[in-house]
Amino acid sequence: MARMLSSVRTLAIAIVLLFFAASSAFGQTIGGKVFVHSKFGGQIFGFDIDQNGTEGVLAEAQTLSNGLVLAAVETFDQKTGNIIAVVAMTETSDDYLTQGVVGNSVGLIEHEIATGLFRVTRKFQVINPLSSNQFTGVWTPPIGSQHIIMPGSVSRSQGVPNVAVFAYDNSGHFIPYVFSSNVAANTFGPVVQITDPNDFASVPPPIAYDSATNQAILGGGPGCFFCRPVIGLVDLTGGTFSEFVGIGFGFVNGIAVDAADGIFATTTEDDAAVEFYNLSTQSGFTVTLPNSGGQQFYSGADVEYDATHKWFFVAQPNSSVSSGSSIYVYDTQGNLIRTLNGFNFSNSFNVVGAHIGLNPAKRIGFVDGPDQGVTELQQFTY
Repeated sequence: MARMLSSVRTLAIAIVLLFFAASSAFGQTIGGKVFVHSKFGGQIFGFDIDQNGTEGVLAEAQTLSNGLVLAAVETFDQKTGNIIAVVAMTETSDDYLTQGVVGNSVGLIEHEIATGLFRVTRKFQVINPLSSNQFTGVWTPPIGSQHIIMPGSVSRSQGVPNVAVFAYDNSGHFIPYVFSSNVAANTFGPVVQITDPNDFASVPPPIAYDSATNQAILGGGPGCFFCRPVIGLVDLTGGTFSEFVGIGFGFVNGIAVDAADGIFATTTEDDAAVEFYNLSTQSGFTVTLPNSGGQQFYSGADVEYDATHKWFFVAQPNSSVSSGSSIYVYDTQGNLIRTLNGFNFSNSFNVVGAHIGLNPAKRIGFVDGPDQGVTELQQFTY
C-alpha cells in the first residue's frame, strides 16, 4: 500500500502538471470569495485550519523538470488566504502530507522520506502552536514499519487533548490497530487490535473521536453494492473493540461525531444518504441528499461537525441541486439547515480526499478547489 500511495501520488502530480498552470503564491479575492493558492503551484496534499486561531496549514508537491519533487509545508492566513510562511521545503524525492490540526492549535505533518525506488520511511513533525510557523517537535506513534497512517486516518479532533488514530497494516497480514494520542505531549493510549480485518482493512475506514466516552468510531463494511456498512467502536481506555451493522448501503465515505450529545453522522457510497446514529443505542435513521434520488453519483463524502452551532457539514462532490459541488448543513436531528453551492471539489485525482475545514467561532470554512488540479482552497462563510 505504501508503494501504491507513492506511485499514485507521483501520477497525480504528473497529471496536474500536464493540464494545469501553476497558481499564484498569494491569496486571492474574486467576487468577495477568498482563495488560498499553494505557493509553488503544486498539488495540495492535505490541509486544515485552526479553530482556535487565525491560520491554516497545507502541504504541496510538484514534479520538477529534473525528475525531483518540490515538496513544501506552508501556513496561510484564514482571512486573506495569503501564505504566511514556508515551514519546510525539499527538492528531493520526499514529500509531505498534512494530517490535520489537532488538540489546541497543533499542526501534524507527515514527512515521507524516499529511501529507494518505492521505498519510504515516515517521520511525523508537529507545529505547536500553528502560529509559530515552524516545526517544534516530533510525534512518534507506537507502530512498526509494517503499519502506516493513511490520509484521513487521524481524527479531526480540535479543542480536546486527544485524537484517535487508525494504523493500516501494510505487511499483507491486514491486522490494523487503533490508538489514542495527545499529539502535543507525544503520549499514547493502549494500542487496540481490530479483530475484523475484512470490514476494516480492505479500505482504511474514516475515523472519528468521541472525547466524552474516549471511543474511536470507525466506518467500515464489505463495500459491496447494497451491502450494509459496519460501524466499529474502539474503547480507548479499556482497549477493546466491538462492532455493529449500520444503516445505509456501501462504503462509509465520511464520519463525524457530536460527543456532547452522543450522536454521529456518516455518508455512504451507494445511496447518496446521510446516516444519523445514537451512539448509546447503536440505532439511527437515514436522510437522502436533496434531489439525489438516492443515486450513487450524488453520494456524499467528507463529514465535519461544528460543535458551537451543533451542525454537521456534508460534502457532495457532484451536486444534485446545482452545478459543481455542494455542502449541506444538517442539525443533529437530520434537518437540513442550509445548502452551500458554488464549489468544485472532486476526489477523482486526489490522493487526499476533499476535506471541509471549519472555524465555528468565525463561521468560516475552507474546502478543496475550485481548481481541479487541487492547487487551491476556497473559503466560504456560513
